[in-house]
Amino acid sequence: MRQGAPQMAVEQKRMTYNEFEQFIAAPENDARRFELVDGQLVEADTSQLRGRLCARVAGLIYSFDKQASLGRYAVKCYHKMPDDDYNALRPDVSFTSHARTEPINKEGPVQHMPDLAVEIKGWDTSIIGMRNRAAYYIANGARMVWLVYTDKQIIEIYQPGVDLQILIDGDTIDGGDVLPGFTLPVREVFDI
Repeated sequence: MRQGAPQMAVEQKRMTYNEFEQFIAAPENDARRFELVDGQLVEADTSQLRGRLCARVAGLIYSFDKQASLGRYAVKCYHKMPDDDYNALRPDVSFTSHARTEPINKEGPVQHMPDLAVEIKGWDTSIIGMRNRAAYYIANGARMVWLVYTDKQIIEIYQPGVDLQILIDGDTIDGGDVLPGFTLPVREVFDI
């Protein structure tokens, strides 16, 4: 393309969930991790840093819930709304209360959003993309979303009908009515 010539956007066809399932089932994609976001295929950042933060947050929730027994947590589990053919998201960590859990499925996505979705920003994810995910989770039944920004060591907390909270070192995450009694100093999230 000559310098200064306008670039034409290439419109990609929106992939449906059925097409997505076929794509991820292909042998060449076995070791790769994908999500379907608004009909677009997105490959996940699988860096060690992100993996350690996922393990850290999941471990902290697990330790709390082992005593409280409030629900079920998962790491990188697909969630898909039954009437949405263009999104299948894998929150880094999710938590669903016992009141909303169903028998554990052995294949396919959970057919609802979790009560708590935790997304950890990878090198490949924009802030706008992170906030769009939070909005999607909340619009589809999540009661709380934590967006974890590793580079700035801040956490944004989203809840329906509540102003955005931005937590920094020295602040404490409160589990609210999703994880009653759960508190976590922001510092501990990043202490890996």
